[in-house]
Amino acid sequence: MSQTTMRAAIGVTAGAALQVQNLPLPEIKAGQVLVKIIASGVNPLDTKISSGQGGHARQPLPAVLGIDLAGVVEVVGADVSAFNIGDEVYGMAGGIGGNQGSLAQYIAVDADLLARKPRNLSMREAAALPLIFITAWEGLVDRANVRAGQQVLVQGGAGGVGHIVVQIAKARGADVFATGSGKGLAIIESFGATAIDYRSQAPADYLAQYTDGEGFDIVYDTVGGATLDASFGVLKLYTGHVVSCLGWGEHKLAPLSFRAATYSGVFTLLPLITGKGRKHHGEILAEATRMAEAGQLRVLLDDRHFSLENVNDAHAIVAAGQAIGKVVVDL
Repeated sequence: MSQTTMRAAIGVTAGAALQVQNLPLPEIKAGQVLVKIIASGVNPLDTKISSGQGGHARQPLPAVLGIDLAGVVEVVGADVSAFNIGDEVYGMAGGIGGNQGSLAQYIAVDADLLARKPRNLSMREAAALPLIFITAWEGLVDRANVRAGQQVLVQGGAGGVGHIVVQIAKARGADVFATGSGKGLAIIESFGATAIDYRSQAPADYLAQYTDGEGFDIVYDTVGGATLDASFGVLKLYTGHVVSCLGWGEHKLAPLSFRAATYSGVFTLLPLITGKGRKHHGEILAEATRMAEAGQLRVLLDDRHFSLENVNDAHAIVAAGQAIGKVVVDL
């Protein structure tokens, strides 16, 4: 490539607006590919890192932010056999643990973190998927082993992770229920789950209505706090399993223990922080590609378009919780 620089959005200091700057083109190492980024998904975690609140992501500023991407392989490094120049790929590939993020025109990525983009999804749709799909899969499949005939409750079923959990559970033959409110109830129903309005139905109510008081086989919590506490109380005896991607508070385990039930935490960032388990992230996204191409997976996108020039507007919408679906920045 003759190009030596690229445009990128940088979080300079905590709480300050992102700055678009010219940076040197990244150099790839063995095991990496250089990806020309077409679209970058914006996650709530990106806005937390930008504001200085995402300490668990271990991304010191200044840094190029952005975790998710979809793009085209431009250069293939040594020891890479899975991808060729011109392949369309996607992944949860940076913006964590000191790694360059995806709000840039190019990125050097560990090939293990990537998968081929679904042929029937746009670059924007693909860029919205990696973090939420991996988070959903690690909890629902890797930890809880969801299977046909089970009853699954998703806490926060209209959210980013939640609407993916619903679809994976449905694809694997489970009977799916999901909590939400307002416009979220219609979103939940549109993905094939039974919607539960948590504002008008207490846990004891939907426990009785949908499980005859027996409890759910799996509860996937995407909310944390009091919602996670409530999840412990609606599990099936002995075999019930709660999974949470926001289990960061202090919780009383008595309701879980008295059911002889199980809890698993999901921390999707570990491979990017530790370097361990990266290949599995690529494998999970290959499952996402398979599901999408089989018509079992779609992603809810906010219909507004953003570029590097107005990237701060995209971050503001996500930080304020004003997005309907995932926000994507076009590169």
